[in-house]
Amino acid sequence: MTEKNWVEEVFNCRKPIIAMCHFSPLPGDPAFDKEGGMEKVIEWARKDLLALQGGGVDAVMFSNEFSIPYMTQVDTVTVAAMARVIGELIPDIKIPFGVNVLWDPIATLDLAAATGAKFVREIFTGVYASDFGLWNTNCGATVRHQYAIGAEKIKLLFNIVPEAAKYLADRDIVDIAKSTVFNTRPDALCVSGLTAGIETDVQILRRVKEAVPDTVVFANTGVRLENVEEQLKFADGAIVGTTFKRDGRFENHVDEERVRVFMDKVKAIR
Repeated sequence: MTEKNWVEEVFNCRKPIIAMCHFSPLPGDPAFDKEGGMEKVIEWARKDLLALQGGGVDAVMFSNEFSIPYMTQVDTVTVAAMARVIGELIPDIKIPFGVNVLWDPIATLDLAAATGAKFVREIFTGVYASDFGLWNTNCGATVRHQYAIGAEKIKLLFNIVPEAAKYLADRDIVDIAKSTVFNTRPDALCVSGLTAGIETDVQILRRVKEAVPDTVVFANTGVRLENVEEQLKFADGAIVGTTFKRDGRFENHVDEERVRVFMDKVKAIR
């Protein structure tokens, strides 16, 4: 299937906007609200999902964004909790959805297979010095696990510029993009800024897209109302989280009006 065919088949549009639905801290996370419990997590996830859908986004990706500090191999309770939240939300989900268990690709695929997600985003390749310690990956084993659990139809979005991390080797982003595509056959590449909410350098987006023109390239962080038109000149879509939140602050919940204004502009661009 060609690049454009799979994007339009999964998202029902060109240059899709995938909105992040960030779960509150979960059981086992330091900031988990024990008094509010899972019911509070589900309540807020539902409110954010409905606000994103009401504002007109093309797809949603569920992640444990507030499981800070992140782990590269998560505990079983994290996947179990995320599966419960998504299971409770299934009747409310009206658009394509994906999942991201930060930062564990095996757990992410397991969650996707269990919930019916159409796509995942993860760090599948590379070795990094990161805020979470030495961060290694094993793409071959991960993809074999994907097939072993019957998840081969799930689209893999490779984040090739991990947030808060740097390749151990001194490698140019274009070289990384080219070798990742050649060696691992990703469904899409995601290009990020330093952390959630930090703008992706449009010139990096341009260089990556020019280097791998037949591969889908998404802007992964920092897409805002003021820069979305420029970002979508080169990117094949965008993953948006912080922009959709009240006052544009990472810690806040989704503001449906901000979503609607942003999506109105995107639809005009498209």
